[in-house]
Amino acid sequence: MGAPAKVVYDLVADVTTWPYTFGPTVHAEVFERDGNTERLRLHAFANGDVRTWTSRRELDPANLHIKFQQERSAAPVKTMGGEWRIVPIADSATRVDLLHHFTAAQPEAVDLILNAVNNNSDAELAALKRAAEYGDDYDKLVLSFSDSITIHAGRKDVFEFLYRSDLWPQRLPHVARLDLKEAVTGVQSMEMDTRSPDGSIHTTHSVRVCFPYDSIVYKQTATPPIMAAHVGRWTFRDIGDGIEAGIEATSHHTVVIRPDVITDVLGPDGTLERARELIRHALGTNSLTTLRHAKEFAENG
Repeated sequence: MGAPAKVVYDLVADVTTWPYTFGPTVHAEVFERDGNTERLRLHAFANGDVRTWTSRRELDPANLHIKFQQERSAAPVKTMGGEWRIVPIADSATRVDLLHHFTAAQPEAVDLILNAVNNNSDAELAALKRAAEYGDDYDKLVLSFSDSITIHAGRKDVFEFLYRSDLWPQRLPHVARLDLKEAVTGVQSMEMDTRSPDGSIHTTHSVRVCFPYDSIVYKQTATPPIMAAHVGRWTFRDIGDGIEAGIEATSHHTVVIRPDVITDVLGPDGTLERARELIRHALGTNSLTTLRHAKEFAENG
């Protein structure tokens, strides 16, 4: 790929960017770090379903290598490990080798696992190439923001309002339709029609991972043309004491903007700055509307 090896390595090393950089990744978090050793929890698509596992990574920034080994795998995987090898070819040219080794819980699952590994690896390497070749411009294409509201109620009631998104068409004015599926407890797939101020309807597809009663993370699996990726999360923080006790509920968004379609979507005078403003306003307005209705629901019972 046409990017310096250090740029490529940094993208792989920072798992917090994976949900909006790598298509298969829904959620990634480092829950333990000791020097160059990390333990992390991942939620990602494998053959169309969201799987979760924990891994240990050994980062080697001097040699631009990252080794990983799953500590707790998701069936039908029994064990899995591998390595990212970032190989500089020239100042702005890099080769990336992504290696895997695995064992299956049942012999008949080998082909299924191999298919998932190959598909995810191809998607990750293509996404890594795109992000790395944007160079410093990639940071300008990433828009992250949050909005918060204070709610004088318990986090359970607020969490339940957001968790029961199947009831949003009756509870939220901007949601016209919502189809929710939850084949695995806490992992939701949703298709939602959102009504814009001009009356137009926009359909989005998302997957959500729910952690009672701490947070709900989500990733849009089909985004508007101007977005290459959109991920977010709802979080809850206890505040105050006694009669002033409550929570701070926050909506977080991270969007990656596609620079190649800005003028197609916004017209010949469209700019990256204008795209950022419009996306910030649209997503922030809907999120604050949801939070205000959650506040009313939780405080008034």
